[in-house]
Amino acid sequence: MPVSKRVSQPDDYLAQLLQRLWAIATGDTSTYILKRTLQALLTLLLASALCFVIVDLAPGSYLDTIAQNPQISRDTLALYTKQFGLDRPALEQYLRWLGQVVSQGNFGTSFVYQRSVTSLLAERIPATLYMAVLSLLATWAIALPLGIVAAIHHNRWVDRALQVISYLGQGFPSFITALLLLFVAQNLSPLLPVGGMTSLNFSELSPIEQLLDIGWHSILPTIALSITGFAGLQRLMRGQLLDVLRQDYIRTARAKGLPEDRVIYVHALRNAVNPLITLLGFEFSSLLGGAFITEYFFNWPGLGRLILQAVQVQDLYLTMASLMMGAVMLILGNLLADLLLKFVDPRINLQSMQ
Repeated sequence: MPVSKRVSQPDDYLAQLLQRLWAIATGDTSTYILKRTLQALLTLLLASALCFVIVDLAPGSYLDTIAQNPQISRDTLALYTKQFGLDRPALEQYLRWLGQVVSQGNFGTSFVYQRSVTSLLAERIPATLYMAVLSLLATWAIALPLGIVAAIHHNRWVDRALQVISYLGQGFPSFITALLLLFVAQNLSPLLPVGGMTSLNFSELSPIEQLLDIGWHSILPTIALSITGFAGLQRLMRGQLLDVLRQDYIRTARAKGLPEDRVIYVHALRNAVNPLITLLGFEFSSLLGGAFITEYFFNWPGLGRLILQAVQVQDLYLTMASLMMGAVMLILGNLLADLLLKFVDPRINLQSMQ
């Protein structure tokens, strides 16, 4: 009989988990996702118009940049003006671009690379998303346990030490941290790679060695991208858990004789983590901006250098696509945070969150 109980408990837990996932996928959750999708389409439309206006209002254009090259003739400039559609009014340029995006999924052609913007982004997005997601996982995996430890040992030396660490972490911007880590890597070379995503002999390595090589090159960029976010998240976790531990129902649970671990990790933590999940959507989109800075310093082959160059030379369609991608990540991050809240606490009514 004891063996059957040990077997049935995981089965019951799995069944409850599947039932909760099914409840999320059906009912009011599917309606909520549909409404958010329609709202997202309208938001992206307005965001694209605003982005186009901002880019168009910037002084000069890509042709002004290349016109400084004495080897480019006026005839070539006129040809480029017609080829890129810059001879048309701004409203017509925007409507033509929007029509291509909706009907063909075509974000236009890059002025600099003379290639499809979609193909350029497709080459760089995996590297940027890999580093951003890895940093997000590392930030939460470190910050939440340390925040819990700080709250449990409130006003003790452990709590004070962690507060000092969090203050120091928040005081270092990503680019300062990246510079310091580059200095450390140069002094520890070849223990840590200085830059890039792979080694020079990457193509000669086996698949497992290639994964290890990418992970080895990811150490410093991930640390640089995680330090600031880790420090803030740790303080939020500490503050939220302290507030929950002061609630009356926690005192009641302790008065009933429940084990302290159960009080903290089952009753208190479940309610303390909810406000932090709402920050997930904003963190996911803000990591993209932080990744740009980190990629620049560590020569990471992501979107950072590509988009920075596009903005500098006013590569219109590449800049538009990058701005739209940031808006999409913000929308997806917020939707993911709402669904995670529903999964953690089924009592939450998604319709009331709109």
